[in-house]
Amino acid sequence: MRILVLAATALLAFPALAQKPDDPMVKRGRYLVQIGGCNDCHTPGYPAKGGKVAESEWLTGDALGWRGPWGTTYATNLRLYFQGLTEEQWVKTAKNLTARPPMPWFNVRAMTSGDLRAMYRYIRHLGPAGKPAPAYAPPDQTPPQPFVQFPAPPK
Repeated sequence: MRILVLAATALLAFPALAQKPDDPMVKRGRYLVQIGGCNDCHTPGYPAKGGKVAESEWLTGDALGWRGPWGTTYATNLRLYFQGLTEEQWVKTAKNLTARPPMPWFNVRAMTSGDLRAMYRYIRHLGPAGKPAPAYAPPDQTPPQPFVQFPAPPK
């Protein structure tokens, strides 16, 4: 009985241990991350390399800034971000998500709870890696290079 309690405690403390790579939810989460375009921004160099980036580097955020009238945003290191959330917190956050451009937050909001749970399990399965992305810079600050400059919207 004591061994079962210790095992359960370990799984609660380290949820990634409970998510095996052959778990259908982890596999579905990987698929959703890949087809949903998450890597396009959240994995450094992913588009430029035609998606040929080692999975161990996926979703580690990026130092490439996206600058426009909203300021400069950076793709979050999702591998670190998800370490601070439970699955329930992620689903609730995702269903109410708003974010600065170019993040397509409306697409995340439209996902089913099952899809969001699968993404969570996949990202947690990957484990923490990388470092935090740079902080948001307001519109009146020029960010360090590199950044993509968006034009002002037409009037």
